[in-house]
Amino acid sequence: MAAISLAATLAPFCSAQAEMSAWAEAEGGRMRLVALAPDAGGRIRAGLQIEPKPGWITYWREPGNSGIPPQVTIAPASGVTLDAIGYPVPKHFFKGGIEDIAYDAPVTLPLSLTAAGKGGVEIDASAFIGICKDICVPFQANLSLKLGRAMQSHPEEEAILAAADATLPKPPSDDFKITAHAMSPDRKTLSLTLALPGDGKGAPDIIVTGPSGHAFTKQIGGKREGATFKTDIAIGKLPQNFDLRGKRWGVLVIDGARAMETTLAFD
Repeated sequence: MAAISLAATLAPFCSAQAEMSAWAEAEGGRMRLVALAPDAGGRIRAGLQIEPKPGWITYWREPGNSGIPPQVTIAPASGVTLDAIGYPVPKHFFKGGIEDIAYDAPVTLPLSLTAAGKGGVEIDASAFIGICKDICVPFQANLSLKLGRAMQSHPEEEAILAAADATLPKPPSDDFKITAHAMSPDRKTLSLTLALPGDGKGAPDIIVTGPSGHAFTKQIGGKREGATFKTDIAIGKLPQNFDLRGKRWGVLVIDGARAMETTLAFD
């Protein structure tokens, strides 16, 4: 949205003897770590809670023209590994010639973790996000927590994580999916045919994520006929000598109140 600030906001090491870390505060918002105790297989449900202040945004995994994607790192000494980060459905923001794919309200990124041992778990994590208003401020914080016994009930943490899961895009379904895709020989357009929910109107919002750091959203000649939608996505400049064969790209489609995420395979 503007030039990146020269200095990152670095929050102190924030720890808590509970299933939620202390909040780390920055100029434009705050964040903390929430987790439940490992299950019998060592799997841990967790989430990075981010609360931008009014008028501020924080970014999706592919942020657009100039944003900072979220990064979470777990200290190896924790004996905990990060398996996956989930991303709730974002919004599109346009200001001048700048496009951002981001969140302008509190959001929790679901985290899938695995604990190596059978004993108590202490998670030491580093989170790095961009948080922006008139300027973009890199916000880094170290977050720590200890997990209690699995048989204990933690309704607040469970509610936070359940709400986060509910904001994730759904996988393809019979009435909401991509039925065909093809890249043009010059690799300048990606043609898509979609099955869309029957009660929608107009063009859906489509975000195609290609190589890391690349998101394509500009639609050309979209046409909706009943539950079928066809469009071309303009493909911007790809990395030099980029080989598309064998690659898998991501696609997020937002149609009204529904969102679907899938991948496209290229032979």
